[in-house]
Amino acid sequence: MKNNYLLTITLIYFNIFFAKIFGNEHYTEEVFFKETSSVFFVENDSIFKVKYNEVIAIYKEENFQPALEKALEIYDYCKEYKNEEYSYLLSLLIAKIYSKTNNYLQALRFYKESLHYFNYNILNETNSNSTSAINEAEIYLKIGSSFQQLAYINKEKINHSYSDSAKFYYKKIESLPIFNDEFLKIKATMFSNLSGIYESESLYSKAEDYAMKAINIHHRQKDRFLEASARNNLGNIYLSQKKYKKAKDIYINGSNLIKNDSTEAALKSKVFLYYNLAWAMRNLNDYKAYDILEKANEIEDEIRDVEIKARVKELGYKYDFNTKKRLLKKDQELQIVKEKDKTRIIIIISFFIFILLISVIVVVNLRGKNLELKLTQIKLIQKQKLDKLNTETKNRILNATIDAKELERQEISEVLHDSVSALLSSANLHLQAARTTLEVKTPNEVNKAQEIISEASKKIRNLSHTLTSPVLTKFGLDSAIINITEKYSNSQLEIKAEVKGLRRYHPKFETKIYNIIQELLNNILKHSKATSATVSLIESNKKLKLMISDNGIGFNSFKFNEKNGIGLSQIEARIEVMKGTFKINSQNNSETIIESIIPVMEKDKTSHVLPTL
Repeated sequence: MKNNYLLTITLIYFNIFFAKIFGNEHYTEEVFFKETSSVFFVENDSIFKVKYNEVIAIYKEENFQPALEKALEIYDYCKEYKNEEYSYLLSLLIAKIYSKTNNYLQALRFYKESLHYFNYNILNETNSNSTSAINEAEIYLKIGSSFQQLAYINKEKINHSYSDSAKFYYKKIESLPIFNDEFLKIKATMFSNLSGIYESESLYSKAEDYAMKAINIHHRQKDRFLEASARNNLGNIYLSQKKYKKAKDIYINGSNLIKNDSTEAALKSKVFLYYNLAWAMRNLNDYKAYDILEKANEIEDEIRDVEIKARVKELGYKYDFNTKKRLLKKDQELQIVKEKDKTRIIIIISFFIFILLISVIVVVNLRGKNLELKLTQIKLIQKQKLDKLNTETKNRILNATIDAKELERQEISEVLHDSVSALLSSANLHLQAARTTLEVKTPNEVNKAQEIISEASKKIRNLSHTLTSPVLTKFGLDSAIINITEKYSNSQLEIKAEVKGLRRYHPKFETKIYNIIQELLNNILKHSKATSATVSLIESNKKLKLMISDNGIGFNSFKFNEKNGIGLSQIEARIEVMKGTFKINSQNNSETIIESIIPVMEKDKTSHVLPTL
C-alpha cells in the first residue's frame, strides 16, 4: 500500500516536471489537484488557496450550484487534513450560498461550523483583535438572521423557538468588546432585525426602541441610505399600529434622505418607501396616494430596465472576452512550441492542441447555450413580473374606486337620514302646529305643503335605504340577504335565499359581501333572462362559501372581460384583495353558477394588509 502511494506521488511530480519543461504550469496545477484526490496530502496552503479563489470566482458570477458542489468537495479535504483556516473560510462561503438559495437550515449548520473553526490565534496572525471581533459579530448576525428567516418562513404561523434563538445570537453581539464604526454598522443591522421580530410579536414599544437605535447609529455615521432603510422599518411599525400620520411623516423623511441618490440600491429602497407611503396616505383618505404609487411603479420599471441591460451587457462582454483570451492563449502556445524540438512538438504538443480544440468547441457551445438560456429566463421572469404588477395595479385601482363609492354612499345616506330627513320632519311638525293655532279653516296651500313634505320624506328615506341597507346594519348578513332576494323577486323571476351558520362580522366585511351579492343579482336582472335564481351563503371553518346560480341564457365565462365584465372584474378584484377565490361556470344558452370562498373578518379584530414588492 505504501509503495503504491509513493509510486503515485512520484508519477505526479514527474508529470509536473515534464509539463513545466513545455511551459504549461496551469495544467500541472489542475492535474496535481485532480490526480491526488484519492491520496490528498498537502503541507503547503497554496493549492487550497487556488481552489478557494476558484470557488469565489464562480460564486461572484452567481453560479451557486457549481460553486456549492466545488466548495463542499474542497471543504471535506480541509477538514480531513485539519486545515482550520480554509475550513473556516469555506464553511462561511458554503453558508452564504445556502442563504442565497433560501436553504436556511443548511446555512445555520455551516455558520455554526464556522464558529467551531473560529479561533483568535489563527486569525490574529494577520488580523487585529478588533478585526477578529468584527468577524465574530458578523457570524452571530448571520446565524441570528438565518433563525429569523426560519421563524417567519410560514407567514401564517410564527415559530417562536426560532425567533427566540435569533434574539439569543443578536444579544451576543452586544457583549463583544469593540465599538468602532464597522462594528456599529453590524450592531445597527442587528437592531433593525430585532425591531422586526418585536413588531411581529406586537411588542411595538420595543420594536420602536430598537428601530430608533438603528436610525441613530446610521445618522451618526452619516449613512443616508441605511438611515432611510431603518426609517422605512420604523414607518412599518407605526403602520402596524394604524398610526398612519406618524408612518406618513417617517416615510417622507426617509425618502428625502435618498432623494438625490440614483444608485440601484437607493432606487429599490425608494420603491418600498413610496409603496408604504402610498398605503399610509390612502388610509388617511389622501388620494394623492395614487400619485405616489405611480411614482413607485415608474422607479420599479426603471430598475428592471437597468438590470436587464446590465445583465445582457455583462454576458456579452464575458463571452467576447473569454473568446479573445482563448485565441491569445492558443497563439502563445504555438509560439512556444516553435522554439521546442520538432520531435517533442510532434509527440507532446499535438496531444495538447487536440485537447485544446475539443475544450474550445465544448466551452463555446456551452457558453452559447447558457447565454441563450439565461436570456430566455430573464425575458420570462420580466414578463411574469410585469403581468403580476399590472394585475396588482389594476386591483388597487378597482378596489380604491369601490372603497370610495362605498364611503360616498354611506356619507350621502347619513346626510339624507340624519340631516335632510330630520329637517323635513321638523318642517312638517311646524306646519302641523300651525294648523292647530289657526282659528279659521286651514288653507289648501298648507295642506299641499304637508303632502309635498311627506312625499319628499318618503323618497329620501327610500333613497337612504337604497344607498345603505338598514337591515344589514341592524340584523346582519342573513337577514339582509333574505330581504334583498325578496325585494328583487318579481312575477318573471323568483330568487331564493339559502343561508346557514352566519353570524355578525366586521361591519366593513359585511358591507363588502352584501355589495358583491347585490352586484351579482343586478347582473342576473339585467342580462340573464332567468326565471329562477338561488343565493347560497354558508360559513364553514371561518370561511364564507358563496354560490349564486340562475337558469338564464348564460355567457362565455372565458370572455367575460370582453363584454359587460366591468362589474365582474371589480368583484373578482375585490374578492382577490380579501384573499378569497372567484370562479364562474357558464356557457352560452346554459345556466350560470358563480362560486366564491372568502375568509371572514371578525368584528372584534382589525385587519391590516401592506402592499407586495
